[in-house]
Amino acid sequence: MIFTIFLLFIGAILAFWISAICGGGASLILIPILNLIIPTSLVPFSLTIGTFTSSASRIAAFRKSVHWKIFFWFVPFSIPAVLMGAYLIKFINPIYLQIIVAVLLISNVPQLFLNKKQQDNEEKPSSKYILAIVGFLAGFVSGITGAIGLLFNRFYLKYGLTKEEIIATRAANEIILHIIKLIIYIVLGLYSKNALLLGLTIAVASIISSYTVKYILPYFSDFIFRKVGYAAMVISGITLFYTSSQKIIQEDKVQLTTTSKGDENETTLKWRNSDFVMEYSLDGEFEIERPIQPNELPEKLLKKYNEILPNYDKIHLEKVFKIGEDSYEFYCYKGNKLTKFELKE
Repeated sequence: MIFTIFLLFIGAILAFWISAICGGGASLILIPILNLIIPTSLVPFSLTIGTFTSSASRIAAFRKSVHWKIFFWFVPFSIPAVLMGAYLIKFINPIYLQIIVAVLLISNVPQLFLNKKQQDNEEKPSSKYILAIVGFLAGFVSGITGAIGLLFNRFYLKYGLTKEEIIATRAANEIILHIIKLIIYIVLGLYSKNALLLGLTIAVASIISSYTVKYILPYFSDFIFRKVGYAAMVISGITLFYTSSQKIIQEDKVQLTTTSKGDENETTLKWRNSDFVMEYSLDGEFEIERPIQPNELPEKLLKKYNEILPNYDKIHLEKVFKIGEDSYEFYCYKGNKLTKFELKE
């Protein structure tokens, strides 16, 4: 555990350095690491301890650069959203939201290829209504995942702020949310001793990073600062997508198998206790099949099922979804012989 904490400490310092240079995103860099150490439901608690400390130290270091218009429209709408998100963490597996966040981050790829003139043309202050919407969405995502980070970095980059203003304003916007989240996580019992220890490790690393990054930031122009920011979003998205999908596969026992049956290829997706069969035949017909129980049959077909049931050892049922129509398949077994019926409602 000591070695793990040491690696997390070094990784967190680097992550917050990168975060400052990119305008944010240390949380989304650290999520994949924490996912490997503690349960997903405890990751937001550890992250929030670290990011709260980071926000506080960045406000102290860049307090003269806070853009107060954004702050006063962002924060009031983010508070109820973070309450909602933190409450829903009891019922929603954060790993699925992490997948959505990853896809949104990867969607920033086109921004990497804009030149300075194109980038400058895209930069303009958002209306107060957009500020309110972004605040609400940021609070909701932050409440569930424990991170706001790079997902909303694009908003700050397009607003036309300097790199110092982005760092300071983000920190001011997020610090109140972090306090609220910590209180909610503790009330809901979403913490542990290990999560607290990891959070404090990240917190110490964030303080060191905040007071040393001031000597690194002047070497980056605003254009390079933005390019690095978009690159970090894409890289973080790819990493987050990979680690989150691997965890879903492990936790939900996801399996994908393909078999060939004559002129048809059948792919079976197993997720939790459900099977989904995707079938593609040589004539170009595509369909999805799902195993069902007799009580899921329409009344007419249920009657048919009960009539033929005594004639077979067992009957396996599937509902078939095709474009424009749905049907049902009865796989009837008698000894080693299989009889298949395709029926419509």
